[in-house]
Amino acid sequence: MTRAQAATPQERPGKPGIVESSALLGEQGQLIIEHRGKRYQLRETRNGKLILTS
Repeated sequence: MTRAQAATPQERPGKPGIVESSALLGEQGQLIIEHRGKRYQLRETRNGKLILTS
């Protein structure tokens, strides 16, 4: 399975999709998200929590 396939939300009629964080964050534990022309960093903390910063 490719990373793009792994990050595809599971189909759940009437409910938000679910994507495993590991599929998004990969081995580096971080992801850059571009939203409306601005970049955000999603990363996992040492305590296993997620933090989103701009």
